[in-house]
Amino acid sequence: MTQSRYFTISEYPEGLPERSLFQLETQELPELKEGEVRIRNQWLSVDPYMRGRMSGVKTYVEPFALNKPLEGGALGEVIESRHQTLKQGDRVVHMGGWRDVAQLNGDQVQSLPDIDVPPQAFLGVLGMPGMTAWAGLTLVAELKSSDTVLISAASGAVGSLAAQLAYQKGCTVIGSAGSQEKREWLEAHGIKAINHHQSAEEIKSALSEVAPQGIDVYYENVGGPMLEAALDAMNDFGRIAVCGMISRYNEAAPSAGPANISLVLTKRLRMQGFIVHEWVKGHEQTFYQQVGPLVADGRIEYRETVEEGLEQTPDAFLALFEGSNQGKMLVRLD
Repeated sequence: MTQSRYFTISEYPEGLPERSLFQLETQELPELKEGEVRIRNQWLSVDPYMRGRMSGVKTYVEPFALNKPLEGGALGEVIESRHQTLKQGDRVVHMGGWRDVAQLNGDQVQSLPDIDVPPQAFLGVLGMPGMTAWAGLTLVAELKSSDTVLISAASGAVGSLAAQLAYQKGCTVIGSAGSQEKREWLEAHGIKAINHHQSAEEIKSALSEVAPQGIDVYYENVGGPMLEAALDAMNDFGRIAVCGMISRYNEAAPSAGPANISLVLTKRLRMQGFIVHEWVKGHEQTFYQQVGPLVADGRIEYRETVEEGLEQTPDAFLALFEGSNQGKMLVRLD
């Protein structure tokens, strides 16, 4: 029999989760059923959206089940198969993360596209975060080369690709980041950088300096004072693609909305939240065709923060809320 080690939670946390919330369990996997595959995971992804699944409340996705294996993006190798098209040795991506061995229906598994990049890129710049960046700009915000674009958390897995794609399209791009090192990385890539760890008034002042012409497109990842400042800087008929609001994910109680939310009306703004899987369906090949060559030949640069070993998965996840990661946060398994 094959064993699987996996993480669970036994309660839904309030505020920032404690490391002790996550428990490492072991189980014997049952025999494969017809249509199933068994995968030895090599890379795991942790992402901010997972915090919402720890709330116990259904949003656009079901919450994590208590005392059951957690889920998330993962990449691995098929070690046993009873699926008609997937065979032993195939490298695949799937949602059976937070564990070392996953057993899934083969229809829940996707073979890697034929693009010459390191395999873990399909969890980051060419995976869900990359698709999120591309879809938010291309499909939701309907980006034009004449736009001035503001991207919050622009050094993260999603924001860093969104910023580079907008820059390569010819846009004037402003990116926010919380550390000096991250802002220097943005500036080295032609992106004007501001600090989002400030008050709304301080961010408004910074935006007026770097973008006196105003903002046409805002790609929202942060929320809080950053959103208030962005609303103030938006031009009439601007477009806001709301991908996430990481500053709010660990709040124990609802916080006040932006004081200037009425600007959505007076400036006739279009502000739209989006969930990536609803937008990229049917567009995946276009995404790979447009972004894949840019990544493969180095025109898009991406960064990874890698933790080693399954046991480090909770720590990697919690580090997302400290802002200590550079680009995509990954866990590499032995």
